[in-house]
Amino acid sequence: MPDSIWMLVFWAAAGLLFLAYPGYPLLLRGISGRRAAPFADSADPPACSVAVVLVVRNEAARMDARLRNLLDSTVETREIIVVCDGCSDSTAAVAKAAGHPAIQVIEVPEPRGKPAGLNIGVQAATADVVVLCDARQRFESSTIPRLLRWFADPDTGAVSGALEIESSQSSSGRGVDAYWRLEKLIRQMESDLDSAVGCTGAVYALRRACFQPLPEDTLLDDVVEPMLIAAQGKRVRFDATALAYDPQTLDGALEQRRKVRTLAGNFQMLARYPAWMLPGGHRLWWQLVLHKYLRLAGPFLLMLTLAASLALLDRPFFQVAAAAHGPAALLAGIGLARPGWKAKCFSWPAGFVFLQWCVMKGLASWLRGTHNRGWR
Repeated sequence: MPDSIWMLVFWAAAGLLFLAYPGYPLLLRGISGRRAAPFADSADPPACSVAVVLVVRNEAARMDARLRNLLDSTVETREIIVVCDGCSDSTAAVAKAAGHPAIQVIEVPEPRGKPAGLNIGVQAATADVVVLCDARQRFESSTIPRLLRWFADPDTGAVSGALEIESSQSSSGRGVDAYWRLEKLIRQMESDLDSAVGCTGAVYALRRACFQPLPEDTLLDDVVEPMLIAAQGKRVRFDATALAYDPQTLDGALEQRRKVRTLAGNFQMLARYPAWMLPGGHRLWWQLVLHKYLRLAGPFLLMLTLAASLALLDRPFFQVAAAAHGPAALLAGIGLARPGWKAKCFSWPAGFVFLQWCVMKGLASWLRGTHNRGWR
């Protein structure tokens, strides 16, 4: 292959890698200028009714505390709909024993997965706004009112809160911590510009009239549903002050399973809604491509930069570029092998390599169909 082609491959791959990570937030910063969003300073939620939909499977141990947490909101909740998806423990009994008139329990005999539970729960709701959440996390008493205040804007179709996760103690986990902080910054800037690409499944709200039923095998319901809402011309907002707290950290095998499933969901969404990545196919198409899909190419772009560098070793610049892969891989390897070493020179490369590995596992999971519907 001519050197000119290899140089094109190298610079294209390196440029796309840059755009996939630091480039996109820098682009958003330049476009949006972190504009103040309307209604953000509103102290009171609008006069609309609110329901909470909680889809669970075998969460008896958490159910009582979670329901009390939701009932402690500073805004009155008309309905708390608990969808028990094929529960084989006492989850339904614990929810019913709470004895509050707002609590409605729907028992699904066989497990059908979270998307099916969301379809059932939102259909059962009668309120104007539906808050979606999970059993493990905890809301502040102001979380639901903070979500509701955005619906004073008739253009708002959904709004995501922010998930606070316990800090990691491992090198790769701390690298992923930094990635999660960047993710929240990106969502804020997307929201300021127009709409965030996706919501946080543990804490978000939507207009019931905008909800579109999901295919029951959907892996990434908290991105697909907001994208369906945005396709209706509504805005998807992000509120960093509407907090949910997750007691689980980003460490180890738990985070790898979550990340692999999320990335498998991105591959599924790409295959199921291909028009969304084309100009005119969705009004958020370029944000979706730069925020979600370009990262799926990360491992392949890295391999292309290395291959092109090796093919151009007769040029000093590419000798340095090829050699740089070695120290970077070494620092990442040390970070992965020594999780207690928390210096950024180890944790950031380790977190980056961890994410690329998860992309490959997510692709393999999606191709093999080993991802399941909802609860792993």
